[in-house]
Amino acid sequence: MLDVREQVPLAPLTTFGIGGPARYFVDVTSEKEIMQALHWATRKNVRAVLLAGGSNVLVPDEGLEALVIRIAQSAYDISGATLIADAGCNLCELIGKTAAAGLGGWERLAGIPGTIGGAVRGNAGAFGTEMRDIVVWVRAVDMESGEVREYTNEECHFSYRMSYFKRNPALFVTKVCVALEEVPPVEAQRIIEETVAERERRHIQDVRAAGSYFMNPVAPKAIQSRFEKEKGVAARGGRVPAGWLIEKAGLKGARVGGAQASEQHPNYLVNTGTATAADVRALAERIREAVQDAFGVELQEEAVVLGRDGRTVR
Repeated sequence: MLDVREQVPLAPLTTFGIGGPARYFVDVTSEKEIMQALHWATRKNVRAVLLAGGSNVLVPDEGLEALVIRIAQSAYDISGATLIADAGCNLCELIGKTAAAGLGGWERLAGIPGTIGGAVRGNAGAFGTEMRDIVVWVRAVDMESGEVREYTNEECHFSYRMSYFKRNPALFVTKVCVALEEVPPVEAQRIIEETVAERERRHIQDVRAAGSYFMNPVAPKAIQSRFEKEKGVAARGGRVPAGWLIEKAGLKGARVGGAQASEQHPNYLVNTGTATAADVRALAERIREAVQDAFGVELQEEAVVLGRDGRTVR
């Protein structure tokens, strides 16, 4: 029997720490319960909205007039070099557990917040490794039709911070299968520790933010050359860091209300303690306009910005 609650605060369930309550809220631990929750939403004539680790989402101040379904599935199985995990499993914990079992290949993803399901949806990546490099198949439920099926790596249509699931929000990832490789546990742990240390040096950790707010955009050749000359590194795929563009546009440290473009990493829009979703969106729009004016480059959100009805507005 589903335990559907009403007016559940969502801010504590997100890394931003921002947003109003869910009109309805339920934890699910199986595909059967997911289907029951979808049927419940249909009967109530409300939209179903997925919430996983809450690490890449901005909830509106008014909350969500929807049924928020939180994945509480966290089981996993390791067979040989193959890992099959529920979408609700914490990504960092899985990387650590597989390392202890002598498996790796995804250690460079250590430190990325959220669940493995969320990592698949956004094709999470860092330091040259992306989820698409290791995914074998993904199981998902279509929240509109109720169809359950598995998608091969090719069918996931992975690209930079994008997947078939992100393009189709009605698809609810439930399980992920990844292929790893044998690595001595000591070596895997060393890479994990190096990766986390490098993330802490480059980024900011344990702050109220959604991680990188904007995706790194493809920039004109002249902007790429300027970046490469200044930083001494190549612009991978023609992309330059959004944080660098924000800084060069003069908005490092910029604030709107309680939201701030971090002084350490300006592509982190941080809740300094009193930020509202309106503050974050206003700051993001100010940044977008400044970067467009300065470089002719349009920034696109990596974070999922939700409207009152639970639909993605950015």
